[in-house]
Formats: sequence, C-alpha cells, structure tokens
Amino acid sequence: MSSRPFFTFSPDELDTAQILNEALPLAKLIGAVGVAALIPMLLQFFLIEVFGLVPVFGLLFTLATQFILAVGTGIVLIYVIVRANQLADE
Repeated sequence: MSSRPFFTFSPDELDTAQILNEALPLAKLIGAVGVAALIPMLLQFFLIEVFGLVPVFGLLFTLATQFILAVGTGIVLIYVIVRANQLADE
C-alpha cells in the first residue's frame, strides 16, 4: 500500500476517485460560505440601489459580507487541516 495519500498502488498514478471524494465536501462547504456571503450583498443591492435608502447601510452590509467571508475562510481552512491530519493518520 502506498504511504502517500491520493496515489494508487502503481507508481505516480493519482487516485481520482479519492480526490473527488475529498473535493466534493470541500466544494459544498465553500459554496455554503459563498451563499451566506451573498445574503448581505443582495440586501445591500435591494435596500440601497432599488429602494434608495440611506447609503450608510451600504458600509454595514459590506462589513457584514467581509466578516462572513473571513469567518468562512477560517472554517474552510480548519476543515482542510483536520481532514489532512485524519488522512495522515490512516
């Protein structure tokens, strides 16, 4: 058995099935963070551009979007590190 993750028994061949099995949950997590970040962006668009409310709300919605993206990036990185440790222990 190969000691390197994502490699099959034959030398230097990638195990594409395992790569897809690892990439799909990660892609779903990244997509969830992206959807969560879209919510304040859409609120900003509708409340300021469409209804013409006070542009001060634009700054608040921008900060909320940046906060969601920063926290989401941290969660994704933690997931990657934890999963890498699990694969290293196998």
